Amino acid sequence: MVLENWRKSLTYKPAGGLRPGLGLADVAVGLGILTLLYGAARVGAESLVRFNPPEQVPAISLSPWALPNYAARSTLRMFVALACSTLFTFIYGYAAARSRRAEKVLVPLLDILQSVPVLGFLSVTVTAFIALFRGSLLGLEAASIFAIFTAQAWNMTFSFYQSLRSVPQELDEMATLYRLSRWERFTRLELPAAAIGLLWNAMMSFGGGWFFLAASEAISVLNRQYTLPGLGSYVAAAVDARNLPALGWAILTMVALIVLIDQFFWKPLVTVADRYKLELSAGQPRRFWLVDLWRSARLPRYLGALAHPPLAWIDRRLSHLTAAPARPAPRKKPSELADRVYNASLLIAVAGLMVAAARFVLSGVGLHEVGHAALLGLITCARVILLIAAATVVWTPVGVAIGFSPRLASISQPVVQVLASFPANFLFPFATMGFIRLGLSLNWGSMFLMALGSQWYLLFNVIGGAQSIPNDLREMSASFGLRRAREWRVLIGPGIFGAWVTGAITASGGAWNASIVSEMVSWGNTTLTATGLGSYIAQATSRGDWPRIVLGVGMMSIFVVGINRMLWRRLYDLAETKYRLG
Repeated sequence: MVLENWRKSLTYKPAGGLRPGLGLADVAVGLGILTLLYGAARVGAESLVRFNPPEQVPAISLSPWALPNYAARSTLRMFVALACSTLFTFIYGYAAARSRRAEKVLVPLLDILQSVPVLGFLSVTVTAFIALFRGSLLGLEAASIFAIFTAQAWNMTFSFYQSLRSVPQELDEMATLYRLSRWERFTRLELPAAAIGLLWNAMMSFGGGWFFLAASEAISVLNRQYTLPGLGSYVAAAVDARNLPALGWAILTMVALIVLIDQFFWKPLVTVADRYKLELSAGQPRRFWLVDLWRSARLPRYLGALAHPPLAWIDRRLSHLTAAPARPAPRKKPSELADRVYNASLLIAVAGLMVAAARFVLSGVGLHEVGHAALLGLITCARVILLIAAATVVWTPVGVAIGFSPRLASISQPVVQVLASFPANFLFPFATMGFIRLGLSLNWGSMFLMALGSQWYLLFNVIGGAQSIPNDLREMSASFGLRRAREWRVLIGPGIFGAWVTGAITASGGAWNASIVSEMVSWGNTTLTATGLGSYIAQATSRGDWPRIVLGVGMMSIFVVGINRMLWRRLYDLAETKYRLG
Protein backbone atom coordinates (compact mmCIF):
# COMPACT_ATOMS: atom_id res chain seq x y z
CA MET A 1 0.00 0.00 0.00
CA VAL A 2 2.76 2.43 0.97
CA LEU A 3 4.99 1.49 -1.96
CA GLU A 4 2.11 1.80 -4.41
CA ASN A 5 0.87 5.17 -3.08
CA TRP A 6 4.34 6.68 -3.14
CA ARG A 7 5.01 5.38 -6.66
CA LYS A 8 1.77 6.97 -7.87
CA SER A 9 2.73 10.26 -6.25
CA LEU A 10 6.06 10.26 -8.13
CA THR A 11 4.59 9.25 -11.46
CA TYR A 12 3.21 12.08 -13.58
CA LYS A 13 0.27 11.24 -15.79
CA PRO A 14 -0.74 14.00 -18.21
CA ALA A 15 -4.42 14.71 -18.00
CA GLY A 16 -6.44 14.82 -21.14
CA GLY A 17 -8.22 17.98 -20.10
CA LEU A 18 -5.23 20.32 -20.07
CA ARG A 19 -6.08 22.04 -23.33
CA PRO A 20 -9.13 24.06 -22.20
CA GLY A 21 -8.58 27.48 -20.68
CA LEU A 22 -7.83 28.14 -17.05
CA GLY A 23 -10.69 28.38 -14.58
CA LEU A 24 -11.36 30.21 -11.31
CA ALA A 25 -9.44 27.57 -9.36
CA ASP A 26 -6.37 28.31 -11.49
CA VAL A 27 -6.75 32.05 -10.89
CA ALA A 28 -6.91 31.47 -7.14
CA VAL A 29 -3.92 29.12 -7.12
CA GLY A 30 -1.88 31.40 -9.39
CA LEU A 31 -2.59 34.53 -7.35
CA GLY A 32 -1.80 32.66 -4.15
CA ILE A 33 1.59 31.48 -5.46
CA LEU A 34 2.51 34.93 -6.81
CA THR A 35 1.48 36.62 -3.54
CA LEU A 36 3.55 34.15 -1.54
CA LEU A 37 6.64 34.65 -3.71
CA TYR A 38 6.29 38.45 -3.67
CA GLY A 39 5.84 38.55 0.11
CA ALA A 40 8.87 36.31 0.70
CA ALA A 41 11.04 38.42 -1.61
CA ARG A 42 9.84 41.70 -0.09
CA VAL A 43 10.37 40.56 3.50
CA GLY A 44 13.66 38.82 2.69
CA ALA A 45 15.06 42.04 1.22
CA GLU A 46 14.67 43.72 4.62
CA SER A 47 17.38 41.40 5.96
CA LEU A 48 20.02 43.05 3.78
CA VAL A 49 19.98 46.49 5.44
CA ARG A 50 22.99 47.94 7.24
CA PHE A 51 23.72 46.76 10.79
CA ASN A 52 26.61 48.34 12.66
CA PRO A 53 26.01 48.39 16.43
CA PRO A 54 25.73 50.61 18.34
CA GLU A 55 25.38 53.29 15.61
CA GLN A 56 23.05 51.41 13.22
CA VAL A 57 20.62 49.07 14.99
CA PRO A 58 16.98 48.17 14.24
CA ALA A 59 14.32 49.99 16.25
CA ILE A 60 11.17 48.31 17.56
CA SER A 61 7.90 50.19 17.29
CA LEU A 62 5.01 49.25 19.58
CA SER A 63 2.46 50.55 17.08
CA PRO A 64 -0.10 47.87 16.07
CA TRP A 65 0.45 48.89 12.44
CA ALA A 66 3.99 47.51 12.61
CA LEU A 67 2.74 44.03 13.57
CA PRO A 68 1.94 42.71 10.04
CA ASN A 69 5.52 43.36 8.94
CA TYR A 70 6.94 41.92 12.15
CA ALA A 71 4.73 38.83 11.80
CA ALA A 72 5.84 38.31 8.20
CA ARG A 73 9.52 38.58 9.14
CA SER A 74 9.18 36.15 12.02
CA THR A 75 7.24 33.70 9.85
CA LEU A 76 9.92 33.76 7.15
CA ARG A 77 12.59 32.97 9.76
CA MET A 78 10.48 30.09 11.05
CA PHE A 79 10.05 28.50 7.62
CA VAL A 80 13.71 28.91 6.68
CA ALA A 81 14.62 27.20 9.96
CA LEU A 82 12.02 24.46 9.24
CA ALA A 83 13.56 23.82 5.80
CA CYS A 84 17.03 23.53 7.37
CA SER A 85 15.64 21.26 10.12
CA THR A 86 13.99 18.96 7.55
CA LEU A 87 17.20 18.61 5.54
CA PHE A 88 19.17 17.96 8.73
CA THR A 89 16.58 15.37 9.82
CA PHE A 90 16.87 13.35 6.61
CA ILE A 91 20.67 13.30 6.61
CA TYR A 92 21.31 12.86 10.34
CA GLY A 93 18.39 10.53 11.09
CA TYR A 94 19.15 8.29 8.10
CA ALA A 95 22.84 8.03 9.00
CA ALA A 96 22.01 7.19 12.63
CA ALA A 97 19.47 4.53 11.66
CA ARG A 98 21.47 2.85 8.91
CA SER A 99 25.01 2.76 10.31
CA ARG A 100 25.67 0.80 13.48
CA ARG A 101 28.90 2.62 14.22
CA ALA A 102 27.57 6.04 13.30
CA GLU A 103 24.62 5.39 15.62
CA LYS A 104 27.01 5.05 18.58
CA VAL A 105 28.13 8.63 17.98
CA LEU A 106 25.12 10.36 16.44
CA VAL A 107 22.39 9.27 18.88
CA PRO A 108 24.29 10.27 22.06
CA LEU A 109 25.36 13.46 20.29
CA LEU A 110 21.72 14.15 19.46
CA ASP A 111 20.90 13.69 23.15
CA ILE A 112 23.55 16.27 24.01
CA LEU A 113 22.43 18.71 21.30
CA GLN A 114 18.84 18.46 22.50
CA SER A 115 19.97 19.13 26.05
CA VAL A 116 21.95 22.27 25.17
CA PRO A 117 19.60 25.23 25.73
CA VAL A 118 18.90 27.78 23.01
CA LEU A 119 20.67 30.44 25.05
CA GLY A 120 23.72 28.19 25.09
CA PHE A 121 23.81 28.12 21.28
CA LEU A 122 23.14 31.85 21.09
CA SER A 123 26.01 32.65 23.42
CA VAL A 124 28.44 31.01 20.99
CA THR A 125 26.90 31.78 17.59
CA VAL A 126 25.66 35.39 17.74
CA THR A 127 29.11 36.99 17.64
CA ALA A 128 30.30 34.53 14.98
CA PHE A 129 27.35 35.20 12.65
CA ILE A 130 27.64 38.97 13.07
CA ALA A 131 31.35 38.76 12.21
CA LEU A 132 30.59 36.52 9.22
CA PHE A 133 28.14 39.05 7.73
CA ARG A 134 29.90 42.19 8.97
CA GLY A 135 27.92 45.38 8.44
CA SER A 136 24.72 43.56 7.40
CA LEU A 137 21.62 42.60 9.37
CA LEU A 138 21.87 39.23 7.65
CA GLY A 139 24.31 38.08 10.36
CA LEU A 140 21.76 38.66 13.12
CA GLU A 141 19.08 37.05 10.93
CA ALA A 142 21.28 33.96 10.51
CA ALA A 143 21.85 33.78 14.28
CA SER A 144 18.09 33.99 14.91
CA ILE A 145 17.33 31.32 12.30
CA PHE A 146 20.01 29.06 13.78
CA ALA A 147 18.51 29.49 17.25
CA ILE A 148 15.05 28.55 15.92
CA PHE A 149 16.65 25.60 14.09
CA THR A 150 18.03 24.31 17.41
CA ALA A 151 14.49 24.42 18.82
CA GLN A 152 13.08 22.41 15.89
CA ALA A 153 15.61 19.93 14.53
CA TRP A 154 16.22 17.50 17.40
CA ASN A 155 12.57 16.53 17.86
CA MET A 156 12.10 15.87 14.13
CA THR A 157 15.33 13.88 13.94
CA PHE A 158 14.37 11.65 16.87
CA SER A 159 11.00 10.93 15.23
CA PHE A 160 12.54 10.11 11.83
CA TYR A 161 15.22 7.92 13.41
CA GLN A 162 12.62 5.98 15.41
CA SER A 163 10.42 5.54 12.32
CA LEU A 164 13.31 4.17 10.24
CA ARG A 165 14.16 1.70 12.98
CA SER A 166 10.52 0.58 13.15
CA VAL A 167 9.74 -0.09 9.46
CA PRO A 168 7.67 -3.33 9.33
CA GLN A 169 9.86 -6.34 8.59
CA GLU A 170 7.75 -7.64 5.70
CA LEU A 171 7.97 -4.32 3.85
CA ASP A 172 11.72 -4.21 4.37
CA GLU A 173 12.00 -7.75 2.99
CA MET A 174 9.80 -6.80 0.03
CA ALA A 175 12.10 -3.88 -0.82
CA THR A 176 15.06 -6.26 -0.70
CA LEU A 177 13.24 -8.82 -2.85
CA TYR A 178 12.48 -6.21 -5.54
CA ARG A 179 16.12 -5.05 -5.30
CA LEU A 180 15.21 -1.45 -4.72
CA SER A 181 18.16 0.91 -4.72
CA ARG A 182 18.97 2.83 -1.56
CA TRP A 183 17.36 5.92 -3.11
CA GLU A 184 14.22 3.97 -4.09
CA ARG A 185 14.06 2.31 -0.68
CA PHE A 186 14.25 5.75 0.95
CA THR A 187 11.68 7.49 -1.28
CA ARG A 188 9.28 4.56 -1.84
CA LEU A 189 9.33 2.91 1.58
CA GLU A 190 11.17 4.63 4.42
CA LEU A 191 10.04 8.22 3.89
CA PRO A 192 6.36 7.29 3.36
CA ALA A 193 6.44 5.02 6.41
CA ALA A 194 7.81 7.90 8.49
CA ALA A 195 5.63 10.60 6.91
CA ILE A 196 2.81 10.80 9.48
CA GLY A 197 5.02 10.75 12.57
CA LEU A 198 7.50 13.17 11.01
CA LEU A 199 4.74 15.56 9.98
CA TRP A 200 3.18 15.74 13.44
CA ASN A 201 6.61 16.21 14.99
CA ALA A 202 7.38 18.94 12.47
CA MET A 203 4.16 20.69 13.52
CA MET A 204 5.21 20.42 17.15
CA SER A 205 8.75 21.54 16.39
CA PHE A 206 7.38 24.54 14.53
CA GLY A 207 5.40 25.42 17.65
CA GLY A 208 8.55 24.97 19.72
CA GLY A 209 10.27 27.46 17.45
CA TRP A 210 7.61 30.06 18.29
CA PHE A 211 8.33 29.47 21.96
CA PHE A 212 11.95 30.57 21.55
CA LEU A 213 11.19 33.34 19.07
CA ALA A 214 11.49 36.05 21.71
CA ALA A 215 14.85 34.66 22.85
CA SER A 216 16.15 34.60 19.27
CA GLU A 217 14.91 38.07 18.29
CA ALA A 218 15.60 39.96 21.53
CA ILE A 219 19.01 38.54 22.38
CA SER A 220 20.81 39.42 25.59
CA VAL A 221 24.15 37.64 25.74
CA LEU A 222 27.58 38.52 27.04
CA ASN A 223 26.36 41.88 28.42
CA ARG A 224 25.16 42.97 24.98
CA GLN A 225 21.62 43.46 23.70
CA TYR A 226 20.75 42.62 20.09
CA THR A 227 17.27 43.26 18.73
CA LEU A 228 15.84 41.93 15.49
CA PRO A 229 12.45 43.23 14.23
CA GLY A 230 9.80 40.56 14.72
CA LEU A 231 6.96 39.37 16.90
CA GLY A 232 9.31 38.10 19.60
CA SER A 233 11.18 41.38 19.96
CA TYR A 234 7.84 43.25 19.86
CA VAL A 235 6.64 41.24 22.87
CA ALA A 236 9.96 41.76 24.68
CA ALA A 237 9.69 45.53 24.14
CA ALA A 238 6.06 45.52 25.32
CA VAL A 239 7.06 43.66 28.51
CA ASP A 240 9.86 46.12 29.23
CA ALA A 241 7.43 49.01 28.72
CA ARG A 242 4.61 47.29 30.68
CA ASN A 243 2.36 47.97 27.71
CA LEU A 244 -0.65 45.66 28.10
CA PRO A 245 -2.48 46.87 24.94
CA ALA A 246 0.62 46.11 22.85
CA LEU A 247 0.78 42.63 24.39
CA GLY A 248 -2.89 42.12 23.55
CA TRP A 249 -2.31 43.10 19.91
CA ALA A 250 0.68 40.74 19.74
CA ILE A 251 -1.37 37.83 21.10
CA LEU A 252 -4.20 38.46 18.60
CA THR A 253 -1.66 38.65 15.76
CA MET A 254 -0.05 35.41 16.93
CA VAL A 255 -3.37 33.55 17.05
CA ALA A 256 -4.34 34.79 13.57
CA LEU A 257 -0.92 33.81 12.21
CA ILE A 258 -1.11 30.30 13.67
CA VAL A 259 -4.60 29.76 12.23
CA LEU A 260 -3.48 30.94 8.77
CA ILE A 261 -0.41 28.69 8.79
CA ASP A 262 -2.55 25.76 9.92
CA GLN A 263 -5.07 26.33 7.13
CA PHE A 264 -2.62 26.97 4.31
CA PHE A 265 0.28 24.70 5.27
CA TRP A 266 -0.20 22.07 7.96
CA LYS A 267 -3.73 20.87 7.21
CA PRO A 268 -3.03 20.30 3.51
CA LEU A 269 0.07 18.30 4.46
CA VAL A 270 -1.87 16.21 6.99
CA THR A 271 -4.52 15.51 4.34
CA VAL A 272 -1.95 14.36 1.79
CA ALA A 273 0.13 12.37 4.30
CA ASP A 274 -2.90 10.29 5.31
CA ARG A 275 -2.52 8.26 2.11
CA TYR A 276 0.76 6.80 3.42
CA LYS A 277 -0.72 5.09 6.46
CA LEU A 278 0.50 1.51 6.92
CA GLU A 279 -2.72 -0.48 6.48
CA LEU A 280 -4.32 -3.19 4.38
CA SER A 281 -7.83 -1.75 4.26
CA ALA A 282 -8.51 1.83 3.27
CA GLY A 283 -10.14 4.05 5.83
CA GLN A 284 -12.24 7.12 5.21
CA PRO A 285 -10.06 9.48 3.12
CA ARG A 286 -9.37 12.92 4.51
CA ARG A 287 -10.52 15.96 2.57
CA PHE A 288 -9.63 19.60 2.90
CA TRP A 289 -10.78 22.60 0.91
CA LEU A 290 -7.32 23.79 -0.12
CA VAL A 291 -6.28 20.33 -1.31
CA ASP A 292 -9.53 20.02 -3.29
CA LEU A 293 -8.90 23.48 -4.80
CA TRP A 294 -5.33 22.52 -5.77
CA ARG A 295 -6.45 19.23 -7.35
CA SER A 296 -9.27 20.88 -9.28
CA ALA A 297 -6.94 23.49 -10.80
CA ARG A 298 -5.12 22.84 -14.07
CA LEU A 299 -2.19 25.12 -13.30
CA PRO A 300 -0.44 22.64 -10.95
CA ARG A 301 -0.65 20.02 -13.70
CA TYR A 302 0.91 22.43 -16.19
CA LEU A 303 3.71 23.06 -13.72
CA GLY A 304 3.98 19.33 -13.10
CA ALA A 305 4.34 18.68 -16.83
CA LEU A 306 7.25 21.13 -16.94
CA ALA A 307 8.95 19.79 -13.81
CA HIS A 308 8.40 16.08 -14.45
CA PRO A 309 11.18 15.40 -17.00
CA PRO A 310 14.06 16.85 -14.94
CA LEU A 311 12.72 15.34 -11.70
CA ALA A 312 12.28 11.92 -13.33
CA TRP A 313 15.84 12.15 -14.72
CA ILE A 314 17.20 13.00 -11.25
CA ASP A 315 15.21 10.12 -9.76
CA ARG A 316 16.62 7.67 -12.33
CA ARG A 317 20.17 8.89 -11.85
CA LEU A 318 20.03 8.64 -8.07
CA SER A 319 18.47 5.19 -8.35
CA HIS A 320 21.27 4.12 -10.69
CA LEU A 321 24.01 5.55 -8.46
CA THR A 322 22.62 3.78 -5.37
CA ALA A 323 21.60 0.55 -7.10
CA ALA A 324 21.49 -2.64 -5.09
CA PRO A 325 24.20 -5.19 -6.02
CA ALA A 326 23.18 -8.02 -8.35
CA ARG A 327 24.24 -10.51 -5.73
CA PRO A 328 23.88 -9.26 -2.18
CA ALA A 329 27.15 -9.67 -0.34
CA PRO A 330 26.97 -12.01 2.64
CA ARG A 331 26.70 -10.20 5.90
CA LYS A 332 30.02 -10.08 7.62
CA LYS A 333 30.17 -10.62 11.32
CA PRO A 334 31.30 -7.39 12.96
CA SER A 335 34.97 -7.50 13.86
CA GLU A 336 35.35 -7.51 17.62
CA LEU A 337 38.79 -5.94 17.36
CA ALA A 338 37.53 -3.14 15.10
CA ASP A 339 34.60 -2.49 17.45
CA ARG A 340 36.91 -2.33 20.44
CA VAL A 341 39.24 0.12 18.69
CA TYR A 342 36.27 2.23 17.59
CA ASN A 343 34.72 2.27 21.06
CA ALA A 344 38.08 3.05 22.67
CA SER A 345 38.61 5.96 20.28
CA LEU A 346 35.19 7.35 21.16
CA LEU A 347 35.88 7.03 24.88
CA ILE A 348 39.24 8.77 24.53
CA ALA A 349 37.70 11.63 22.51
CA VAL A 350 34.83 12.08 24.99
CA ALA A 351 37.19 11.90 27.95
CA GLY A 352 39.44 14.51 26.36
CA LEU A 353 36.55 16.89 25.82
CA MET A 354 35.28 16.36 29.37
CA VAL A 355 38.75 17.02 30.83
CA ALA A 356 39.12 20.21 28.77
CA ALA A 357 35.66 21.43 29.86
CA ALA A 358 36.36 20.55 33.51
CA ARG A 359 39.68 22.43 33.48
CA PHE A 360 38.00 25.49 31.96
CA VAL A 361 35.18 25.45 34.53
CA LEU A 362 37.41 24.81 37.54
CA SER A 363 39.75 27.62 36.47
CA GLY A 364 36.86 30.06 37.05
CA VAL A 365 34.83 28.39 39.81
CA GLY A 366 35.52 25.84 42.55
CA LEU A 367 34.21 22.37 43.27
CA HIS A 368 31.63 23.91 45.61
CA GLU A 369 30.04 25.65 42.60
CA VAL A 370 29.92 22.33 40.71
CA GLY A 371 28.07 20.72 43.63
CA HIS A 372 25.70 23.69 43.77
CA ALA A 373 24.91 23.34 40.03
CA ALA A 374 24.32 19.60 40.46
CA LEU A 375 21.83 20.27 43.28
CA LEU A 376 20.02 22.82 41.10
CA GLY A 377 19.92 20.21 38.34
CA LEU A 378 18.21 17.73 40.66
CA ILE A 379 15.55 20.33 41.51
CA THR A 380 14.83 21.05 37.84
CA CYS A 381 14.89 17.30 37.11
CA ALA A 382 12.14 16.74 39.68
CA ARG A 383 10.00 19.37 37.93
CA VAL A 384 10.56 17.67 34.55
CA ILE A 385 9.62 14.21 35.87
CA LEU A 386 6.40 15.48 37.44
CA LEU A 387 5.55 17.30 34.23
CA ILE A 388 6.02 14.20 32.01
CA ALA A 389 3.94 12.04 34.36
CA ALA A 390 1.09 14.55 34.46
CA ALA A 391 1.19 15.13 30.68
CA THR A 392 1.04 11.36 30.04
CA VAL A 393 -2.02 10.89 32.22
CA VAL A 394 -3.86 13.89 30.78
CA TRP A 395 -2.93 13.91 27.09
CA THR A 396 -2.51 10.25 26.07
CA PRO A 397 -6.26 9.44 25.99
CA VAL A 398 -6.96 12.80 24.34
CA GLY A 399 -4.36 12.13 21.63
CA VAL A 400 -5.73 8.64 20.94
CA ALA A 401 -9.28 9.98 20.64
CA ILE A 402 -8.15 12.63 18.14
CA GLY A 403 -6.00 10.20 16.17
CA PHE A 404 -8.79 7.60 15.86
CA SER A 405 -11.50 10.01 14.70
CA PRO A 406 -10.99 11.96 11.44
CA ARG A 407 -14.07 14.04 12.29
CA LEU A 408 -12.76 14.88 15.76
CA ALA A 409 -9.30 15.54 14.29
CA SER A 410 -10.71 18.01 11.76
CA ILE A 411 -12.53 19.85 14.55
CA SER A 412 -9.84 19.72 17.21
CA GLN A 413 -6.72 20.13 15.08
CA PRO A 414 -7.03 23.93 14.72
CA VAL A 415 -7.58 24.24 18.49
CA VAL A 416 -4.69 21.89 19.31
CA GLN A 417 -2.50 23.60 16.72
CA VAL A 418 -3.17 27.02 18.23
CA LEU A 419 -2.55 25.75 21.78
CA ALA A 420 0.62 23.92 20.79
CA SER A 421 2.03 26.54 18.44
CA PHE A 422 1.15 29.55 20.52
CA PRO A 423 4.36 30.64 22.27
CA ALA A 424 3.56 30.19 25.95
CA ASN A 425 6.13 32.81 26.95
CA PHE A 426 3.84 35.43 25.35
CA LEU A 427 1.59 34.66 28.33
CA PHE A 428 4.40 34.73 30.89
CA PRO A 429 3.91 38.46 31.68
CA PHE A 430 0.27 37.80 32.63
CA ALA A 431 1.33 34.73 34.64
CA THR A 432 4.00 36.82 36.36
CA MET A 433 1.42 39.43 37.35
CA GLY A 434 -0.81 36.63 38.66
CA PHE A 435 2.03 35.09 40.68
CA ILE A 436 2.85 38.49 42.18
CA ARG A 437 -0.74 39.24 43.16
CA LEU A 438 -1.37 35.74 44.55
CA GLY A 439 1.98 35.59 46.29
CA LEU A 440 2.71 32.25 44.55
CA SER A 441 6.34 31.20 44.53
CA LEU A 442 7.87 30.69 41.09
CA ASN A 443 9.34 27.44 42.41
CA TRP A 444 5.86 25.99 41.85
CA GLY A 445 4.68 28.38 39.18
CA SER A 446 7.62 27.52 36.91
CA MET A 447 6.25 23.97 36.54
CA PHE A 448 3.07 25.41 35.05
CA LEU A 449 5.11 27.62 32.71
CA MET A 450 7.30 24.70 31.62
CA ALA A 451 4.22 22.59 30.91
CA LEU A 452 2.78 25.28 28.64
CA GLY A 453 5.80 24.96 26.37
CA SER A 454 6.55 21.22 26.40
CA GLN A 455 3.47 19.05 27.04
CA TRP A 456 2.34 19.38 23.43
CA TYR A 457 5.26 17.29 22.19
CA LEU A 458 3.70 14.27 23.86
CA LEU A 459 0.19 15.04 22.62
CA PHE A 460 1.26 15.46 18.99
CA ASN A 461 3.30 12.26 19.01
CA VAL A 462 0.41 10.29 20.50
CA ILE A 463 -1.92 11.68 17.82
CA GLY A 464 0.53 10.67 15.10
CA GLY A 465 0.99 7.22 16.66
CA ALA A 466 -2.76 6.66 16.91
CA GLN A 467 -3.26 7.70 13.29
CA SER A 468 -0.55 5.23 12.23
CA ILE A 469 -2.38 2.22 13.71
CA PRO A 470 -3.79 0.34 10.69
CA ASN A 471 -7.55 0.47 10.24
CA ASP A 472 -7.68 -3.29 9.66
CA LEU A 473 -6.31 -3.93 13.17
CA ARG A 474 -8.88 -1.57 14.66
CA GLU A 475 -11.65 -3.26 12.67
CA MET A 476 -10.42 -6.65 13.88
CA SER A 477 -10.51 -5.53 17.53
CA ALA A 478 -14.02 -4.19 17.00
CA SER A 479 -15.17 -7.47 15.40
CA PHE A 480 -13.81 -9.41 18.38
CA GLY A 481 -15.74 -7.10 20.70
CA LEU A 482 -12.73 -6.18 22.81
CA ARG A 483 -13.51 -4.10 25.85
CA ARG A 484 -11.84 -0.71 26.00
CA ALA A 485 -9.38 -1.74 28.73
CA ARG A 486 -8.30 -4.86 26.83
CA GLU A 487 -8.11 -2.91 23.55
CA TRP A 488 -5.69 -0.49 25.23
CA ARG A 489 -3.59 -3.40 26.46
CA VAL A 490 -3.36 -5.42 23.22
CA LEU A 491 -3.71 -2.77 20.47
CA ILE A 492 -3.68 0.91 21.43
CA GLY A 493 -0.90 0.76 24.02
CA PRO A 494 1.52 -1.25 21.85
CA GLY A 495 0.51 0.74 18.76
CA ILE A 496 1.31 4.15 20.21
CA PHE A 497 4.18 3.06 22.46
CA GLY A 498 6.97 4.05 20.07
CA ALA A 499 5.34 7.40 19.38
CA TRP A 500 4.83 7.98 23.12
CA VAL A 501 8.51 7.30 23.77
CA THR A 502 9.48 9.81 21.09
CA GLY A 503 7.03 12.34 22.53
CA ALA A 504 8.23 11.79 26.09
CA ILE A 505 11.88 12.22 25.08
CA THR A 506 11.21 15.42 23.18
CA ALA A 507 8.85 16.73 25.87
CA SER A 508 11.52 16.05 28.46
CA GLY A 509 14.13 17.86 26.38
CA GLY A 510 11.71 20.68 25.72
CA ALA A 511 10.97 20.99 29.43
CA TRP A 512 14.67 21.23 30.28
CA ASN A 513 15.07 23.89 27.59
CA ALA A 514 11.95 25.74 28.70
CA SER A 515 13.23 25.82 32.28
CA ILE A 516 15.65 28.59 31.26
CA VAL A 517 12.84 30.98 30.40
CA SER A 518 10.39 29.57 32.98
CA GLU A 519 12.54 29.74 36.11
CA MET A 520 13.23 33.45 35.66
CA VAL A 521 10.41 35.71 34.40
CA SER A 522 10.00 39.48 34.36
CA TRP A 523 7.33 42.14 34.16
CA GLY A 524 8.86 45.57 33.73
CA ASN A 525 11.40 46.00 36.50
CA THR A 526 10.00 43.11 38.56
CA THR A 527 11.79 39.77 38.17
CA LEU A 528 10.79 36.45 39.76
CA THR A 529 13.39 33.71 40.05
CA ALA A 530 12.93 30.03 40.88
CA THR A 531 15.61 27.79 42.32
CA GLY A 532 16.85 25.57 39.53
CA LEU A 533 19.40 24.97 36.81
CA GLY A 534 17.41 26.93 34.22
CA SER A 535 17.58 30.20 36.13
CA TYR A 536 21.28 29.51 36.87
CA ILE A 537 22.04 29.31 33.12
CA ALA A 538 19.87 32.35 32.30
CA GLN A 539 21.64 34.51 34.88
CA ALA A 540 25.10 33.34 33.80
CA THR A 541 24.29 33.98 30.12
CA SER A 542 23.00 37.48 30.84
CA ARG A 543 26.22 38.32 32.74
CA GLY A 544 28.50 36.72 30.18
CA ASP A 545 30.00 34.45 32.87
CA TRP A 546 31.57 31.79 30.63
CA PRO A 547 32.72 29.34 33.33
CA ARG A 548 29.20 29.22 34.81
CA ILE A 549 27.62 29.09 31.32
CA VAL A 550 29.73 26.04 30.45
CA LEU A 551 29.08 24.51 33.88
CA GLY A 552 25.32 25.03 33.65
CA VAL A 553 25.01 23.80 30.05
CA GLY A 554 27.32 20.86 30.76
CA MET A 555 25.38 19.89 33.88
CA MET A 556 22.09 20.06 31.99
CA SER A 557 23.57 17.90 29.23
CA ILE A 558 24.71 15.32 31.80
CA PHE A 559 21.22 15.12 33.30
CA VAL A 560 19.45 14.85 29.94
CA VAL A 561 21.88 12.35 28.42
CA GLY A 562 21.97 10.29 31.63
CA ILE A 563 18.18 10.01 31.73
CA ASN A 564 18.07 9.21 28.01
CA ARG A 565 20.67 6.45 28.42
CA MET A 566 19.17 4.90 31.55
CA LEU A 567 15.47 5.20 30.70
CA TRP A 568 14.51 6.39 27.25
CA ARG A 569 17.07 4.30 25.32
CA ARG A 570 15.74 1.12 26.93
CA LEU A 571 12.17 2.10 26.11
CA TYR A 572 13.25 2.81 22.52
CA ASP A 573 14.70 -0.70 22.25
CA LEU A 574 11.48 -2.13 23.68
CA ALA A 575 9.43 -0.19 21.10
CA GLU A 576 11.61 -1.51 18.25
CA THR A 577 11.42 -5.16 19.35
CA LYS A 578 8.25 -5.98 21.27
CA TYR A 579 5.89 -3.24 20.03
CA ARG A 580 6.87 -2.98 16.38
CA LEU A 581 3.92 -3.03 13.96
CA GLY A 582 4.25 -5.80 11.44
